[in-house]
Amino acid sequence: MDLKYLQTFRTIVDEGSFSKAADKLNYTQSTITFQIGQLEQELSAKLFEKIGRRMVLTKAGEQLIPYVDDVMISVHKMRYFEGDLAKCQDNLRIGVGESLLCYLLPPILKEFHKKAPDAKLYLRSMNCYDIRDELMNGTLDLGLFYEEAGGLGASLAGFPLGSYSLALVASPEIKQDYPDFITPNQKIPLPLIINESNCIFRLIFEQYLRDKGIQLVHTIELWSIPTIKNLVKNNAGISFLPRFTVLEELDRGELKEIPTDIGNVRITAVCGHHKNKWISPAMELFIQLVEECPRIEY
Repeated sequence: MDLKYLQTFRTIVDEGSFSKAADKLNYTQSTITFQIGQLEQELSAKLFEKIGRRMVLTKAGEQLIPYVDDVMISVHKMRYFEGDLAKCQDNLRIGVGESLLCYLLPPILKEFHKKAPDAKLYLRSMNCYDIRDELMNGTLDLGLFYEEAGGLGASLAGFPLGSYSLALVASPEIKQDYPDFITPNQKIPLPLIINESNCIFRLIFEQYLRDKGIQLVHTIELWSIPTIKNLVKNNAGISFLPRFTVLEELDRGELKEIPTDIGNVRITAVCGHHKNKWISPAMELFIQLVEECPRIEY
C-alpha cells in the first residue's frame, strides 16, 4: 500500500474536499481521484460517496481514519530513528500570539537554541483563533495562545501558562483630558489603537464599549504591540492590552491606566498540541522549557 494514498486520504478529510486537498498537496484533482480509487481498490471498500455536489466519507472511510493516523505517526517517528535523538535535529513549527511572543518567549527561545542548536524552529506570530485551527488540522506542532479563543477542547492537549489582567492605557496628557471611560453613552474623540479584529483583548474591550454605549472616533489596527505602545505614548490614542505588556511604561509614568467597569476580567494563555501528535525530541524540549519558565501573574 502506497503511503502517498494514505496521506491523500487524510488530507481530504482535513481539508473537507478533493479540490482543497489537491491545492494543499499541489496535485491535480485527477491525481487525487486516482489515488483514492487505488486505495479503495486495495481495501475493497468505498471510502467516499457523492451526496449532492459533495464527496462525503462512508462508514468505512470514517473507520479508516484512526488507522491512517497511527501509520502517519509511526512514519514520523521512523524519520528520526537512525539519528541521535538527543541532538534534537527535527523541525518544529510553532504558532504564538503576538503579545506572548514579545514578552514571554524570548528567554525560552534563547535556552532552546542553546540546548538544541541543530533544530530548525519555524516560529509564526499568529491570531489565536488561527493557531487553534492549525493545531487541529496538524499544520502546527505547538501553539501558545489565549484559551478564550476556544480552549483546548477534545482534540488538543496542553497546559496553562498563566492568567493575565488587562488595562486600558493612555499617555498622561490623554488621561488628563479624557479620564472617564465609565459613564455610559459618551462620544469620546479618540481612536482605539489595537491588534487585528479577532484579537482576544480587543474583542473584550469592544464589547465593553457596546455595553456602555461609548463611541470612539475610529480604530487604528496594528499587529505590533511595541508600535501600538509607541503611538499611545505619543498621544495618538488609547489601547487595551494585557497588563504585563505595559508594566515598564506604567512604572516609568510614560503610560497611565484609565479606570473602567470591566472588573476582574482575565485572559489565560495555554500551550497546546494535537493529542495525537507524536512528541519529537525538539518538541519535548520546547514544552519542558515552557513549563519551567517563570509565570507572569499580573
